[in-house]
Parts: sequence; structure tokens; C-alpha cells
Amino acid sequence: ELAKLPGVLAPEAQGAFYLMTRLPVDSSETFCAWLLNEFCHEGETVMLAPGPGFYQTPGSGKDEVRIAYVLGEAPLRRAVQLLGHALKAYPGRT
Repeated sequence: ELAKLPGVLAPEAQGAFYLMTRLPVDSSETFCAWLLNEFCHEGETVMLAPGPGFYQTPGSGKDEVRIAYVLGEAPLRRAVQLLGHALKAYPGRT
């Protein structure tokens, strides 16, 4: 479902409990903070981890987020829907 969102590059998970996903955003750190502080759709938001903290190389992960698969299928599907709404509304979309 992630890969169906415009501009999102989501490789297929290989048995891990998380996935690094590239988003069409100017800064994953700014985007993740925006999700928690400013975005709301029907009373909900989604929490993601910004990518840069998972890399040693400066500049890596700037447009990536880490998504943890710690919920059941229905909440994960809702999280993807919320992410789609957030990407449409985000002012730093690229």
C-alpha cells in the first residue's frame, strides 16, 4: 500500500519489523515533527522515525523515514491512509 502513494519509494519488507521508506519531502526530520505537532486528519495522526538517525554518513536518510510494523494489519492500513493525507497536505513536499 505504501508504494501506491505518489512519490513514495517503499521496498518490499524482507522479514524485518521495520521498513526504511523514501518520501517526497524536503526533510524527514521536519516532516516527522510536523506530523506530531501540526497534522491531524479525522482526529488522528501517524508517528514515524526520521531516517538520518539510522545512518552514519552525513546527509543520508534526509528524505527517508523508518516505519515499524508493531501494530496489527488494520491499524497499519490506517497509518498508510493517514500518511497519504499528510503527504498531500505537507508544505515541504517535493
